[in-house]
Amino acid sequence: MNTIASANEEAVSAWNGVLFDRFVQYRHIVTAGLGAHGEEALRSDPPRPGDRVLDVGCGFGDTTQRLAGLVGPDGLAVGVDAAERFVEAAREEAAAAGVANARFAVADVQATRFDEQFDYAFSRFGTMFFANPVVALGNVRAALAPGGRLCMVVWRRKLENAWLHSAEQVVERFVTEPEESDEPTCGPGPFSMADADTTSDVVQRAGFEQVALRRCDLPIEVGRDLEEAVDFTMALGPAGEVIRLAGEAAERIRPQIQAALREALSEYVAADGVVRAAASTWIVTARTPTDQE
Repeated sequence: MNTIASANEEAVSAWNGVLFDRFVQYRHIVTAGLGAHGEEALRSDPPRPGDRVLDVGCGFGDTTQRLAGLVGPDGLAVGVDAAERFVEAAREEAAAAGVANARFAVADVQATRFDEQFDYAFSRFGTMFFANPVVALGNVRAALAPGGRLCMVVWRRKLENAWLHSAEQVVERFVTEPEESDEPTCGPGPFSMADADTTSDVVQRAGFEQVALRRCDLPIEVGRDLEEAVDFTMALGPAGEVIRLAGEAAERIRPQIQAALREALSEYVAADGVVRAAASTWIVTARTPTDQE
């Protein structure tokens, strides 16, 4: 299951390269912060004990391990990710944790027709980067049993995530994303499913029914202090992507960008010095038709 859709090759290159390295560096922020939104989704729409679960875009596999715990020893959690380095890390960590009912595979879901059936599919920020999300989610739907459930977490609009939006605006005062770059992009980007109508249409066109979106607003820790928050936003997210793609043009004025970001993010510094900001997501749920073939 390692075929990559040609339209996704550039994004997979990014996730398997520099983005993997940066996620490792800032994992304590990404996993803890975004994990709260995943936990809320699992609280409101969990898999059942004994379910066979597909975890789409599993990353480091922490969600897959969590799902394996929820379905119990009679169930199974299968984590898939198009980036081989994430899957390697996920396998190692699950084995070290002694999780017997979880396994992992390298798979671009847009190019994969699964040869096994699942009861429930989950994704925490793993479905926004497909070049063709209708095809990808269609493959997920085909892998689910009749009446199977989908639960995924995606970002809402940048405007609803002010810290991300303001950081990008700050960076774009200095540099803009070039039309051409030697650096691979991350695909359509984290906000490709931010519009409720667009996302509902994508999920319905993929063959799902009973599509529902619920807004989730929870604070996340952006940095243990202001300096880490600045470094984090310069490495990941919309601002980080602009800086990465701008390359040397951004690096030459890095101190000026840092100073401007420091000022912009200072409003989010709490009394204990930790930088916290509101994060807004959609929890998307749907079901497969009960009479699907």
